[in-house]
Amino acid sequence: MGLKDQILDDMKAAMRAQEKQKLSVLRMVKSTLMNKEIDKGEDLDEEEILQMLNTLVKQRKDSADQYSKGGRPELAEAEMAEIEIIAEYLPASASSEDIEAAVALAISESGASTMKDMGSVMKLAREKLSGKTVDGKAVSDAIRSKLS
Repeated sequence: MGLKDQILDDMKAAMRAQEKQKLSVLRMVKSTLMNKEIDKGEDLDEEEILQMLNTLVKQRKDSADQYSKGGRPELAEAEMAEIEIIAEYLPASASSEDIEAAVALAISESGASTMKDMGSVMKLAREKLSGKTVDGKAVSDAIRSKLS
């Protein structure tokens, strides 16, 4: 079963179980998915769906951070609850050890020695971490610490 089918099935189950928050989040995910498919003109593949889900999680993290800074903890908690629901459909996150290992391997393979090589190292490290949810900022920070 693909991600799209799983989301639709879970949406139906949430409807039957009357889980209002989960249903609301899954409807938003479905809506975003449908809009992306309309823009593209065809169905999204699994990689594109994962990318869309990662974008939704990142947006919610940014919103939660802004709400926290603005003194609105109840809204930040709501955003974090949405992240938990969306994250169920994402692969496991890369650990900091995985990121460090991928960055070290990418640096050795590319022969990078300065910050000018950061782009090529970043690309190689992301390839090494494919199949896992990766925080680009964490990878970037790891590369900076190794190359500086």
